[in-house]
Amino acid sequence: MLVLLESLAFYRNVRVGLVAGAALAVLLYAVRTLELLGPVIDTREYPLFGPDAWFLLLAFVLAATFALLVAIALTVAEAVRGARDMSGESEEGGE
Repeated sequence: MLVLLESLAFYRNVRVGLVAGAALAVLLYAVRTLELLGPVIDTREYPLFGPDAWFLLLAFVLAATFALLVAIALTVAEAVRGARDMSGESEEGGE
């Protein structure tokens, strides 16, 4: 199993996904909290915490989800690339 994960560059893909997810979450959290796109109309009430805490939790969920999606997409792309390389080698060997 470890050989399969290494051949698919899974650990590299996870690191890339984590960086991409964190960058997206930080960017969107900064846009929201620093009001880079203008003031936010607060018509809602946020139980227990203020809106910044809820958006921080939402940013964490977004970062984790986006990191997982990026890691899966990169791993699938690596698997497809590997399958194409293997089929190309088998065609060359058959001639």
